[in-house]
Amino acid sequence: MAGGLLLSGAIAALLTSALPAQSSPSGFDDPPPDKIVIQVATVNGSGCPQGTAAVAVSEDNTAFTVTYSDYLAQAGGNSDPTAFRRNCQLNLKVHVPGGFTYAIASADYRGFAALQPGATASQRASYYFQGSPSTVSKNHPFSGPYNDNWQATDETDWAQLVYAPCGVQRNFNINTELRVNAGTQSANKVSFMTMDSTDGDISTVYHLAWKECPKKS
Repeated sequence: MAGGLLLSGAIAALLTSALPAQSSPSGFDDPPPDKIVIQVATVNGSGCPQGTAAVAVSEDNTAFTVTYSDYLAQAGGNSDPTAFRRNCQLNLKVHVPGGFTYAIASADYRGFAALQPGATASQRASYYFQGSPSTVSKNHPFSGPYNDNWQATDETDWAQLVYAPCGVQRNFNINTELRVNAGTQSANKVSFMTMDSTDGDISTVYHLAWKECPKKS
């Protein structure tokens, strides 16, 4: 389903202006000057049907975005019983300039939620490099009544960053999930949570940390 994730120069140009710059703390390298390229190996999940997600890389190599257009979980009322959970699994080939490696320093998730009194929801994400036992997983809960945009940020301590192995191509995996529980107080009314955007203004932003690989002797 590689065609399900669109890599578009036009989308990249649109989103680049919205990407906040990330400064490197002392002891960490600046981003490489040469452009990084992200290719999609696979995309699967009820939250990202074919053609409903896009990836763009910032011009300064400090971040990349994933934008969804059909990522919505809902429960209550006449909702489909399976609609309470939506997920998306992205498998990305990240091509970086020689001599550098990267890690995900933080991730900003955004969307909209309308939760009835007594309803709850959660956004969850995990990331890992192919073949790596290290998996970073974060969960963000929300409770009703709630009717507004939401934002959740995953941050990793610099000392605990997991970098891609140098000199080896390892795909990067991102798993995200939305869950909604209607509860009992307002179970006859629909509660929902989205992580999508119809105009490109709402994106998930992954901030990158860089360092140089050890030079071969």
